[in-house]
Amino acid sequence: MPLPLAPLQDLRDSLSDRLRPWSRSAEFWVRAVDIYTSYKVCQLRAGFVKDEGEREALWEQQHEIGAQKMYSLCSELGGLFLKSAQILGKPDLAPMAWVKRLVTLCDQAPATPFDVVRDVVEKQFGQNFDDIFECFDVEPVGSASIAQVHRARLKSSNTDVAVKVQHPGAERLMMVDIRNMQAFALFLQKYDINFDMYSPTKEMEKQICYEFDFVREAKAMERIREFLRVTNKKPPVMVPRVIPGMVSREVLVMEFIEGTPIMNLGHEMAKRGIDPGGKVAAKAKQTVFSMQIHTQEISLFVALLDYGQVKEMPEDLRIGYANLVVAMADDDFLRAKESFRELGIKTWAIADNELEEFFQLSLRMFDTRLPPGVTVMSPFAEDSSLTKVGVQSFPEELFSVLRTIQLLRGLTVGMGLSFSCAQQWRPIAEEALLKAGRLKGKAVLIRMTSAESRKQNRSFIRRLFW
Repeated sequence: MPLPLAPLQDLRDSLSDRLRPWSRSAEFWVRAVDIYTSYKVCQLRAGFVKDEGEREALWEQQHEIGAQKMYSLCSELGGLFLKSAQILGKPDLAPMAWVKRLVTLCDQAPATPFDVVRDVVEKQFGQNFDDIFECFDVEPVGSASIAQVHRARLKSSNTDVAVKVQHPGAERLMMVDIRNMQAFALFLQKYDINFDMYSPTKEMEKQICYEFDFVREAKAMERIREFLRVTNKKPPVMVPRVIPGMVSREVLVMEFIEGTPIMNLGHEMAKRGIDPGGKVAAKAKQTVFSMQIHTQEISLFVALLDYGQVKEMPEDLRIGYANLVVAMADDDFLRAKESFRELGIKTWAIADNELEEFFQLSLRMFDTRLPPGVTVMSPFAEDSSLTKVGVQSFPEELFSVLRTIQLLRGLTVGMGLSFSCAQQWRPIAEEALLKAGRLKGKAVLIRMTSAESRKQNRSFIRRLFW
């Protein structure tokens, strides 16, 4: 006697859910090994090519092939690999062929169907969907690896809100993905790269768990919003207001802020009749990291929207990083090496100019500065100091700093800027060191007038150190 169709379908769905992590892992390894071996074969072939131009052409061809394969992996598997694409798709970190392909994946994850979104919202808030919203855009404003955002209007308010809703099942799949990435990282650091890649993946695992807790994100958002309000006459950045009573672990409702993604700033200026290569645009781009711009031609404010990975560094690492910032700003090779040791970064070196290589490695990892004419400064590039200085142990807690610096450098390169975080943050770092008793009688080193000091006291950036 045949089984009823409904129970049979439920059985199929149950088996599919159980087997999905295994099939997903198998698909990852097949694709990852394919990309890895193709690059190793290219490396071997390039070793037999004497002409530099031919070698470059060989690598360019390989980058095009690798970019297409990586794009397919990230777009088809989604999940954590979409987040990886956001990290790798930066013009300073990866070959241009990769950047052109991967940058198209930002905020373009497959959207969860509206019916599912509706069910998630009702389950999380315990209310009928139509009783909450006066109107709700069915198409999301953007969809990323963890959640998607819809524009809506509450019945209790005339203000538009952004409704951030998690993709059901995404957390479970991401945990599968991170385990596979950790295994791949262990393989790479053992056989191919002189860098502790496993520790950052452990920190990434913690951060991913944080990102799936919207209650935690809402608290971080409100804490930063309040800090900026208290310490500034006029906050330097816009932080969305969390709507009271509209927060759960899987749904977050906040004030909707209309704007343009920072990497689309030049295009938006052109639409408004401002030459993206002119003086006004150049001034806007140079000062965008000061968070607000006012000229006769343009008024621009910066808003920070995503607080899923807010992290507070331990006191010892904050002070150690402040010391490294001063070392990089001063081009102090010895102090940079000592800072590495203080931060718990264990290294070994085979270079005669050991101090210089240590310093170059610190710039690649912890500053946005680029040498003249250089647009790609990956820590894992062929000319990287990692070929002469190995990183045996890297503190997990520093991964957030490393990722933030890579993000900022990608923005500066993408906007055609030359910007050094170390030089900008030096006065704040020196204040932190002075307060910790690390400068002692050397307060004269702080190059600020009292007025400048008061201005810095209101700076939100000092949260990196205080």
